[in-house]
Amino acid sequence: MLQPKDGRIDGTHYLPTNPDTCLWGKLPNRDREPVLHVASGETVTIDTLSHEGMLEDQGRDPVAYLARFGVPRERVLEDALALAASGVEHDYDADGPHIVTGPIAVSGAEPGDVLKVDVLSLLIRAPYGFVSSRHGRGALPGEFPETEPDTGAAAGDARVYNSVCVFTQVVEEGGRLHGVIPFGEGRAARFPLAPFLGVMGVTPDTGEKVHSVPPGAFGGNLDINELQVGSSLYLPVQVPGAGFFAGDPHYAQGDGEVALTALEAPLRATLRLSVIPAAEAPKLVGTVAGPFAETATHWIPAGLHEDLNEAMRNAVRAAIDFLEVTQGMERANAMAYLSAAADFEVSQVVDRVKGVHCMIRKADFAAWG
Repeated sequence: MLQPKDGRIDGTHYLPTNPDTCLWGKLPNRDREPVLHVASGETVTIDTLSHEGMLEDQGRDPVAYLARFGVPRERVLEDALALAASGVEHDYDADGPHIVTGPIAVSGAEPGDVLKVDVLSLLIRAPYGFVSSRHGRGALPGEFPETEPDTGAAAGDARVYNSVCVFTQVVEEGGRLHGVIPFGEGRAARFPLAPFLGVMGVTPDTGEKVHSVPPGAFGGNLDINELQVGSSLYLPVQVPGAGFFAGDPHYAQGDGEVALTALEAPLRATLRLSVIPAAEAPKLVGTVAGPFAETATHWIPAGLHEDLNEAMRNAVRAAIDFLEVTQGMERANAMAYLSAAADFEVSQVVDRVKGVHCMIRKADFAAWG
C-alpha cells in the first residue's frame, strides 16, 4: 500500500488528492484557481485516486464496500476514506465518476503554446482494483450487465443501477505484476499490468461546468493505453498557465475499454510538465489542434468524435498532417504510407466522444545508410 506521503516520491513537487486539490466528476474550467504552481520543466508527483468503491451507488463508503471482497480496513487508502467522507460536491446523476486532481499552473504557458507531459513513473498504490460494467453503458449497453444490480447503496436508494464491478487482485508472477480475474472452478485469467492515467489534460477555455467523461482538444479522458512510463503527451494550451489536471488511474486497459471501465485502481504518478512555445511546436508535433502522444518507438496522432467513423477520419487527418509538417512527406504519399504500415487502434468507445489513435513507427523514418 502507498498511503499519502508514504514511500517513494520521485517528483520535485508532491500533490495529494484531497478535498482542496480535486474535483469529482468535473474538469477544471478557466475560473478554477490552481492548486499548485510549477516552473516549466519541473516534476510533480500526484497521488491519484480511483472512483471505484467510492461512488454513491456503492454506498460512498470504501471500507464497507471493499470489505465485501475481503479487503480489511488497513488495506484501504486514507485519502480515499477522507474524500468519500468529505463534502466535496458530486452529483451522481449529472457528473462523471472521475476524481480529477488539479489544476496545476505551469509558468510561462500561454494559449497557442503546447504543454508536454512526460510520464516518468507510475507506482501502484493498492494490490487490487475493479473492472465495471454499469449504468447501461459500455460497448453493449443493451446487453450488459446481465445480472441483478450489484450495489452498496442504502436500501431504498432510488439511485440503484444495474451494475457489475469485478474485483481484480494484483499478484506477482515471474517478476512481473499481473491482474487476476477468476472464473469457473478454480480458474483465472491472468494478464500483465500496464499502468497509465486515463485522464490527463489542460483546462478548457470556458466558464461552464465541464463534464469529466468526454475527451476533447484539451485532452481529458483520452484512455489511450500507450501513455505508460516513458511516453509523452502533447496538449494545446487553452488558458494562461495551462491548468494541467490528471486522474482516472488504470492498472491495465485493452483497446476499446468495452466494459465501460479499465482496471480502475490508484496510482502514484510522477510527471514532467514543460511548455513548448507556439513557434517551436509544429516541427515536433505538426499543427497541434488536439492531443498528440509519443513513445520511444512511435508517434501517436489521435482522432476524437461522437461517431467512431468520424473519430477514425480525424485520426487519419491528424496523421497525414503530422507526416506532412514534421517529415516533409507529400500528402498522397503519407496516405499511402499510413495504409501500408500504420496501425489505427480504437482507444475507447465508451466516453461519449470516442477515440482512435494511430501508431506510426519512428524506425520507418530513420535515415538509411
